[in-house]
Amino acid sequence: MIAQDKETHEDILKQSINHLEFLGYENIKADLEGYDQPKAFIKKENNLVITPDITAYKRTKKYFFELGIKSEKPKLLKTKWRLLDVVTRMKDQRFKIITTRGHYSFTNKILNDLNLDKTLIKI
Repeated sequence: MIAQDKETHEDILKQSINHLEFLGYENIKADLEGYDQPKAFIKKENNLVITPDITAYKRTKKYFFELGIKSEKPKLLKTKWRLLDVVTRMKDQRFKIITTRGHYSFTNKILNDLNLDKTLIKI
């Protein structure tokens, strides 16, 4: 989810955090008020700040979670997901996509455009 969509979909972000806590994830950091901020990445060519929606640990592995929500700027979302996928593969971490009803086809379309083979977490 890009920064412009965070305010309108804050409830889905909270619901995702609760779901991850239920699944046993620990040390959850989220780009949301009341939680620690995850580490941000800065794209040098245009000073674009990319912050993952949620980061968490489970059995010593670090996981990055992104919300697959319809966006008016899919190109920015693709850039964010591509970066997170590359970083997680380099550091032997995990990258997962969380989506909700009404956003499945949009999320699958973005994943197909990026040639990413991800199993969606549906809440």
